[in-house]
Amino acid sequence: MRLVKLTMLRKFELTAPLALTIPSIFLFIGASAQDNSPYSRYGLGNQAPTTNVANRGMGGVAAAYNDPYTVNYANPASYSFFQSLQEPNSKKLNSGRIVFNIGADGQGRTLTDQSETNKFTSPNLLFSHVMIGLPLRKDWGIAFGVRPITNINYKIQSTGNLYDPNSGQLIDTASTLYEGQGGAYLGSLGTAVKFKTGKSQYLSLGATAGYMFGSRDYNTRLSLSDSDPATFPNYAMAHYQNRTSIGDFYFDAGLQYHFKASEKIYMSLGAFGNWKQDIRTNNNTVVQTFAHSPETGYTPIDTVTFSKDKAGSFVYPSSITGGFIIQKIGGGQEREAGWLIGADFTSNNWNQYRVNGLPDADVKSNWQAKVGAEFHPSPKNNLFSRTSYRVGAFTGPDYIYTQQTKIPVLGITAGLGLPIINFSPMSRQASMINLSFEYIKRGNNDNVLRENLYRLSVGFSLTDLWFGGKTKYYED
Repeated sequence: MRLVKLTMLRKFELTAPLALTIPSIFLFIGASAQDNSPYSRYGLGNQAPTTNVANRGMGGVAAAYNDPYTVNYANPASYSFFQSLQEPNSKKLNSGRIVFNIGADGQGRTLTDQSETNKFTSPNLLFSHVMIGLPLRKDWGIAFGVRPITNINYKIQSTGNLYDPNSGQLIDTASTLYEGQGGAYLGSLGTAVKFKTGKSQYLSLGATAGYMFGSRDYNTRLSLSDSDPATFPNYAMAHYQNRTSIGDFYFDAGLQYHFKASEKIYMSLGAFGNWKQDIRTNNNTVVQTFAHSPETGYTPIDTVTFSKDKAGSFVYPSSITGGFIIQKIGGGQEREAGWLIGADFTSNNWNQYRVNGLPDADVKSNWQAKVGAEFHPSPKNNLFSRTSYRVGAFTGPDYIYTQQTKIPVLGITAGLGLPIINFSPMSRQASMINLSFEYIKRGNNDNVLRENLYRLSVGFSLTDLWFGGKTKYYED
């Protein structure tokens, strides 16, 4: 049995950081992206990281992971493990630790064609997530926030001869510009309840309800090298735009089971996933001729076809992830080192993906395997011994399947958890900066393009105790 005796603060001191940080979310979402990934043209775009910064340093292992100082939004079952202290002889919550997580990603992407003669590098800064978690009762917690699901950013130009489809006569050399922007976001509210099933054994069940929103804006512009109407009076430069807005409810669920395997070793099993869901869309399309000049940019001339507010939908496919974690908790009176190792396996049923009832030949069901580890040195009075060290890796085919060719993905990760020093002896705040670095190789010599992605993620975890009073809380 462990005896934990805490004196609670009567004032929650994260109000100022919250007020300063939340407006930055909208700056990230509204920022113009500099990324360029042609693969984001297919399906729903490039998938954003599905875990927080701490888990990314461990290869994305998250199914069985929980931590009272981190919101593991990948598996809502983890929300029941937020720190809570109960009043003696009562079910009333005396105090609890609220957790505020926010993160950002800085990344660089390098594109290489099959000949390895052409390379293109693009940097980008992206919003990662903002999540708030807190306990409502002992063994009952909630979390809410917003995070990206997919990103779309590409700009591709191709040049070649343009022929009349009827006569076969050469018209001119033409240039086609393909551009796309957008992505999907998820605003979510999740909850979890934990049940004691035996001595040092707990089962947690969680669920999330959210709203998926976003847009996809695809533009194709065909330009003639000689745009003089006197030379080609029957032809004009053409612009095709397809803009789709996304907005509908989304649900997922998860579970975790934790037990004591030996005197110092704990084991956790976890699973989470979502079922197939219809997401409503609203579509606008326009086909028009245009003129272009460096001074005025693109100027529409004549609209050929136009449709507005056409209702539709797409099928978001089902997915399931299962995993385990083996852990030794460090610290304590013996001041021992701690560690954990874990692995996840994910199966995504992208063959279910439909757009307005039609299948997409450029996507295919895929899987992903992840492994990771975290190490906590024996605690001493220095920063290095109080830092968490993380490593991991993941692999599996991409869900995008262009030209009926599989795109393999391999990622190697590393991360740090750096505690923020609190100089107030009376404060119960506990804050941490999480850093993760990911190198992701996407594609090989069988693919038209290969991508090398370097992503550095920074996450801030700010926590404090709320409510008030004094209590003693026993747990086995």
